[in-house]
Amino acid sequence: MSEPITINAKGLDCPQPVILTKKVLEAHDDVVVLVDNTTAKENIKRLGSNAGCSVEVADEAEGVFRIHLKKQGGAASCSAPPEYPCCDADVPAAPVGPSVFVIASDTMGRGNDELGAVLMKAFIHTTTELEAGPDVMVFYNTGVKLTSEESDVLDDLKQLEEKGVKMLVCGTCVNYFDLTGKVAAGVVSNMYDIAGILSRAGRVVQP
Repeated sequence: MSEPITINAKGLDCPQPVILTKKVLEAHDDVVVLVDNTTAKENIKRLGSNAGCSVEVADEAEGVFRIHLKKQGGAASCSAPPEYPCCDADVPAAPVGPSVFVIASDTMGRGNDELGAVLMKAFIHTTTELEAGPDVMVFYNTGVKLTSEESDVLDDLKQLEEKGVKMLVCGTCVNYFDLTGKVAAGVVSNMYDIAGILSRAGRVVQP
């Protein structure tokens, strides 16, 4: 019997442990994941259960958790969340018009801006892994800062551009925050184009 594939996800920020595990589970039936925080542990357990795996968790030394995921015979290979069916006949028809992600701030949520910046960074990175990702991303207000050459998420935005995602960056906002000549992802646009793409959107997502 072959040994399980081991993923060392210790020290990785959310959502990296889940993304790594999902990718390996798509190719292998027997996987061990090492994580060092309870949030990652619970996320991996839930991912395994949703994928039809048996889940065994063992506490290792120094706060490390060893999570053994093993696919069961006949388990479905659906990657959709459990509340949505796998059967194609039950999947709602795709909306007419582009999927537009609106990034109106360089933070996510309200309350603590430092935490909000961490959450937004995780959201943008996770967007690169989504199967139903955006066709267009619109950046305005402080969201335009994420497209600047000093942005922590610039590599992720460039990766999305390489996948064909169109990015519109509010020109008024660029001028307001003195970012002229510093936008390194997307194209500097105007409110006419932004309003036009939003009016034709089949789906709008705003974190």
